[in-house]
Formats: sequence, structure tokens, C-alpha cells
Amino acid sequence: MNRHDYFTALRNSLEPNIVSHSLALEACMGGIYDYLSQNNLLKSNELPRQDWTLAGLIHDIDYVGDLKKSHPNKTKQALSKFSLEISDEVDKLVKSHAPKISGINPVTQAQWSIFCADSLTGLIVAVAYVYPSRKLADVKVSSVLKRFLKEPRFAAGTRRDEIKMCELIDGLNLPLEKFIEICLTSMQSIAPEIGL
Repeated sequence: MNRHDYFTALRNSLEPNIVSHSLALEACMGGIYDYLSQNNLLKSNELPRQDWTLAGLIHDIDYVGDLKKSHPNKTKQALSKFSLEISDEVDKLVKSHAPKISGINPVTQAQWSIFCADSLTGLIVAVAYVYPSRKLADVKVSSVLKRFLKEPRFAAGTRRDEIKMCELIDGLNLPLEKFIEICLTSMQSIAPEIGL
């Protein structure tokens, strides 16, 4: 797999803000995988790390033109325009971030990760924008958590109920604060790439 090819396809397909969101989710997926792996929490039947990050990177690639109304069910079709392919497993992982449309409910840790982290990236970016610096480096976990729990009108489009599912025992079984910390740290590591 050549990540550069998928990223080029992404950049040539989507609006810059969606490209930035996709990079953020790619980073979160890698961060969650690493955390689970390093703490011996990763189940043996999970997909390899590169599948997690690839799914995060391309999860919105069909959110364009005529394909948008069927998103995320047209990922393979969107990639085929660039002569790129993904496995059925990665396609299923991508689809699990929008189960109401795709009918693929999250079951695996990878699927729960993409489902829960998808909306969290937007909340973290919104918190960064509140700071005078508009930099992720200045964002603290406590700030994100406070706005998540106590300010429902802040970044009102955030699907807080979905993010909170990171705590489900048969899902990721991660406390909300830890989940936010993993995603924030992951996004901070690529801040220059997403202009934050």
C-alpha cells in the first residue's frame, strides 16, 4: 500500500477542510491502535495498523458529487477513479463510521474507533479555534472534556452520544477522558499538516 497515492486521491477529490478532517481521523486511528497495542488491550483478530489508518484517511473520499448521497457506500467506486483498491475488510471498516446509512454496525475495536473518533476530531478543532493562537498545541484534554460535557451548544453538530460510546465495555472500553487524550495527542502530532 502506498499511502501517498491514497492521499493524492483524497486531495484531488475533496474540499480542503474535509481533507484536514480525514488526516485528523487517520492520526486518531493510529493513536488508538497504538494505545490498545501498547497496553495489551488489542484483540488478536483485529486488522493491522495500516488498515486502521487507511480507513481513517479515506473514510470520506466518496463524500463528493453524485456519490455523496450514498456516502460511505461508494468508497471503492471513488477510489477506482484513481486506479486504487481497498480490501473488503477496510471497506467494511469505512462503512462502520456511518452505520445508519451503511447498515454496518461497529463490532470490532477498529470499527468502534472510527465510529467514535469521527465526530470528536471536529470538536477538538473547534476548541483549538477558541484559543487566540488557534493552535492544537495549546488545547488541553480538560478544555475538550469541559466543552463536551458542560457546553452542549458548543460545536453543536458534534455527535456526543456517538463519541461517548468509546466507554462501552464490549466496544473500546476506554474512559471518555482517555479517549479524548489519545485523539488530541494524535492530532497534535500532525498539527502542521492540518494547519493547526
